[in-house]
Amino acid sequence: MNYEFPPVGGGGGRVAEDLCRGLAARGHTVRVLTSYVAGLARRETRHGYEICRTPALRRRRDQCTPPEMAAFVGLGAGRALHDAVVWRPDVVHAYFAVPTGALAWLVRRCCGVPYVLTAHLGDVPGGVPEQTDRMFRVVKPFTVPIWRAAAAITAVSEFTRRLAEEAYGLSVETVFNGVNLDVCRPGPAQPPATRRLLFAGRFSVQKNVLFLIDLLARLRDLPWTLDMLGDGPLRGALEARVREHGLGGRIRLRGWVAPEEVERLMVHSDMLLLPSLSEGLSVVGIRALAFGLAVLASDVGGNLDLVEQGVNGYLCPVSDLDSFEQHYRAMTATDERLAALKRASRARAAAFDLNTIVSRYEAIFAGVCRRRRAAA
Repeated sequence: MNYEFPPVGGGGGRVAEDLCRGLAARGHTVRVLTSYVAGLARRETRHGYEICRTPALRRRRDQCTPPEMAAFVGLGAGRALHDAVVWRPDVVHAYFAVPTGALAWLVRRCCGVPYVLTAHLGDVPGGVPEQTDRMFRVVKPFTVPIWRAAAAITAVSEFTRRLAEEAYGLSVETVFNGVNLDVCRPGPAQPPATRRLLFAGRFSVQKNVLFLIDLLARLRDLPWTLDMLGDGPLRGALEARVREHGLGGRIRLRGWVAPEEVERLMVHSDMLLLPSLSEGLSVVGIRALAFGLAVLASDVGGNLDLVEQGVNGYLCPVSDLDSFEQHYRAMTATDERLAALKRASRARAAAFDLNTIVSRYEAIFAGVCRRRRAAA
């Protein structure tokens, strides 16, 4: 279960898609319950697993409002309970405690099917304070039963795991988001004289995109270009900031692009910029490692799992222009230095190998099923 699944949603859906494909390839029978959005098939089979899309009143593929999340739970309950009774799954895997966890909890309560909960940063109090602190003051008491009833809980980063254990007093296992290293082939390690920079994500306060433009304005004396992939509520302010600094000829705003286009651009990029105010474990960041991009990021959340300081990139205090500028200049000072950082990123990607991640989840699901049989 995931309230968003490609082509709907962002990184959390992409991770679930990779896992479903990996499990199906190993002979497991996998069915996905997700949100319907106009233009998509209600049911389809993809890479050996089945996708069922339930009405959820969702209007856009790239964002979901709280009422639309609630609609996914309310309107999806019938399909979820029907599948639990008729299709009889051994285990439910719920991506996101809110809202998907509520649906998994209902299935367990009514039909006894155990569920594994995978938590992302926005699922835990304090994870994305600028977006969710107010919400958690209201909804946290209602989320406690969802966490406590889970047969197993995973978190996508060490930071998310620590926050979850502090908030709910439960044991949580870190299982990173995975990437298929076999299909991610880095481009030439030797960078060109004009450094090719990449940002991918929502143009939102959390992603700190206006700070990024201010940083690049400080670096105008160096040769670089930036591709910005994404869209969001700050797009107008972002475009204005680019014009204000006179950087229109060096920054390309490409909007939302297909995953294949993201990968094509990564092959031809040198560095990923992640100046976020908060971050779970960036799927874009993991793929950047697999494609051999150096990483310059804020020292928050899951970024600490992506970057080994001074080895494949640098972590800087949030919104510290001096630190970001200093480390960028050091990373790009020579071709040899930048090439070494890029090679180190590819080596670090081994920790996120999809085959290993699928095996971890396979073992977790098998353990849940064994305990269920023993209890029966």
